[in-house]
Amino acid sequence: MDNEQPHQELVKCVVVGDTAVGKTRLICARACNKHVSLSQLMTTHVPTVWAIDQYRIYKDVLERSWEVVDGVNVSLRLWDTFGDHEKDRRFAYGRSDVVLLCFSITNPISLRNCGAMWYPEIRRFCPNTPILLVGCKNDLRYMYRDETYLNYCKDRSPFIRAPRKSDLVMPDQGRALAHEFGIYYYETSVFTYYGVNEVFENAIRAALIARRQQRFWMTNLKRVQRPLLQAPFRPPRPMEPEVAVVNSTYLENMTTLLRQQYFSDMVIICGAKGFPVHRFMLAAACEAFHRLLATDAVSLSADLARSSSESSMVSSMGEATTGEFNEDTEYLIRQDQAKQMRVWDQIKRRSSCQILPLSDSCKKPPDLYREVNHPAINSIRVVKCDKIQHATSQTQTIVTMSKLISQIVMQEIINFIYTGTLDSSAFKQQSAAIGLLLEIRQAAELLGFHELTKLSQFILDQHLLFDKGFMLQFHTPLGGRLRDMYVERALFADVTFDLDDGIHLAHRAVLMARCDPMKAMFQGHFRESTSRVISFPGVKMYAFHILLSYIYSDKIPAVDPLRCLELLELANRLCMNRLVNLVEARVIDQLQQRDRVCGDDDQVVEIALSLLEPVKLHNAHNLADWCMWRLCGAYDRVCRAKHLSQPSRDYLSDNRWPPVWYVKEYDYYQKCVNEQSKEQKELRPTTSLQANQQTGCLCFTSKVRRDSGAGAADVTTALCRADDAAHADARPPHDAPPL
Repeated sequence: MDNEQPHQELVKCVVVGDTAVGKTRLICARACNKHVSLSQLMTTHVPTVWAIDQYRIYKDVLERSWEVVDGVNVSLRLWDTFGDHEKDRRFAYGRSDVVLLCFSITNPISLRNCGAMWYPEIRRFCPNTPILLVGCKNDLRYMYRDETYLNYCKDRSPFIRAPRKSDLVMPDQGRALAHEFGIYYYETSVFTYYGVNEVFENAIRAALIARRQQRFWMTNLKRVQRPLLQAPFRPPRPMEPEVAVVNSTYLENMTTLLRQQYFSDMVIICGAKGFPVHRFMLAAACEAFHRLLATDAVSLSADLARSSSESSMVSSMGEATTGEFNEDTEYLIRQDQAKQMRVWDQIKRRSSCQILPLSDSCKKPPDLYREVNHPAINSIRVVKCDKIQHATSQTQTIVTMSKLISQIVMQEIINFIYTGTLDSSAFKQQSAAIGLLLEIRQAAELLGFHELTKLSQFILDQHLLFDKGFMLQFHTPLGGRLRDMYVERALFADVTFDLDDGIHLAHRAVLMARCDPMKAMFQGHFRESTSRVISFPGVKMYAFHILLSYIYSDKIPAVDPLRCLELLELANRLCMNRLVNLVEARVIDQLQQRDRVCGDDDQVVEIALSLLEPVKLHNAHNLADWCMWRLCGAYDRVCRAKHLSQPSRDYLSDNRWPPVWYVKEYDYYQKCVNEQSKEQKELRPTTSLQANQQTGCLCFTSKVRRDSGAGAADVTTALCRADDAAHADARPPHDAPPL
């Protein structure tokens, strides 16, 4: 295989430096175009040397060495060396065109050895060879605090130690050593691939310029530039912190509400069995129950309240016998209604419905009864009990279902309303599961329960199994109806909260199921457990409205960032961690939207600055982290804020973005670019006549040629002065403009 092509310059580049600084990986990145992952970089270091004969063995390696730099065809040959100080590298240095002196930016000792050991050795064997100082592992200057990188280090401890901030070598330190030796300085990273191609291109330029000085008659090297300036590496901005939201317990709370029967105010009679439920749940789920309870039950309750003081009642729910009814009452009750009354008496005696008390606890309470013209519902009865057990509603609504709805079907409907799923065990016990599904679909159609109708029809059509996640999709709209019906209109409410700027109604049952402090307040021996109006000082309507939206639907509307503190305070007071997380997510989303749409950066920074310290008091740690992340990107505007705590100031100073070292490097880079632009304008020929006057015999240099040579020397002197001025510059850091 041919190693050289016609009209091609062969450049030998020797790479030296301490062991484990990244020489071999840098060579592999250039010669083999090898990209490495973080896990590969974290492997235990084994001293290796990249073999030079790979240019002869592998064709792709040879072809990758070919490059065109400033119009010159070049074949770059990389020579790797061991990092041990006692090794003899005389053969590697022989006939070298350029030397890369490498050190690790996480190892200050390797930089110190560059001046104490490596540079004298290079000059001993290669006195006139150009040298480039290269800082490897540039990515670790910002990754030393990365959680993923630190986890890799912990997994491989004690073989790998995570670098500390004190271990880092800043760019000005490396450039100061390069300035001391009069050589160029570059930085690279094989992880981000920053500077890999750039450092070798400039190494080729340095080698070709040195060759041009020796072979001044070679015209193909006339256009080779000096090694170019390297733009500083701006580290990527740290990832925006994510909001960790506590898992929802909405369905578990509703299941508890069904089982514990907190303040149940309704009993559904199917055959010989009663199901204690809550009116607000049934009315939100089924249109038939909503029409029945919103009209008939309300009017009956009003009539019952007016007639509760009268002595004559239509019927009794205690241990009344047939002898206790007078003749008028006997004639008012039809025969089929009497059968239903006997069934109800049996249910009472069996105590299958614990909400209805025995005769000792409720003797001859008044009740009202009305028939219902509906295929699924026969009648509705409103009963008022004087003495009942604790945490139970005094007024009970009793709805008797028709024979079209069986007990097991009604059980499945109630179970789906509260838990969002159907009981698969009930279908396993049934020999004909399809028949039960058909009954459920028919009952759901009669009651106007559209979600359950669609679910049962979908299962019948697709022959799907009872997947819980699939069924929850049909249960989701119920939460929205609960919010719309009871947060906005407060239908069937049984408790009133007296707030700072108004009153708001709610339901004790759902408050107890969704909030532990509310459960303790209503169920325990507190004054609020029997009060109709509860004073809630320090809470305003805005925050309480969002609180109820979360309690009823497990979701919250958009939150104003300027008013989120009162909501966070209320959620933290009631120990509702998920609500705190949802508020944090909403506020962050609002601030992000203002950043994207409005472009009002100053307003977002001001809001984040005002929220940073107060949200920590209410355990809103996600929002505090986001505000801190946002303020780190606007350090100049917030560093002088007086109300920031000292720990927050220290954190902002350490984690500001862009970091201080980048700001200084960018200033130095801009200064050097301006100096070069100024010099190029001075060296640019004004007319073609002046350019022709510079031509002459190579043996006799004209005065114009001597003047141009003196101008080039002045350019070099100006660059050195710019470099010295940049090192002496100590301006305060500020945000750098985008690259």
